[in-house]
Amino acid sequence: MQANNCYIFPGFGFGLVMCGAIRVHDDMLLAASEALAKQVADEHYGRGMIYPPFANIRKISAHIAAGVAAKAYELGVATRLPRPADPVKFAESCMYTPNYRSYR
Repeated sequence: MQANNCYIFPGFGFGLVMCGAIRVHDDMLLAASEALAKQVADEHYGRGMIYPPFANIRKISAHIAAGVAAKAYELGVATRLPRPADPVKFAESCMYTPNYRSYR
């Protein structure tokens, strides 16, 4: 449950929007899962962690989105052209960053 709701689905949806996918393919979900698994370092396994630290969620989501988008381009279901040269940097540039004003 944690992997789906906290890690996979936000990055997966972001990747679909980022590339303008017109269809969702099973291989795109697999690409999201593989991108998440690549974010778990040996040091995390050594500490008994099976997911990367949630404190890095923006970086993790960018990598998942990039993996999903790359697979969508590979499958020919992405509509946003041209394909970004660096999908991770493109994902990071598309992310919303909240800025809150100080009222005091």
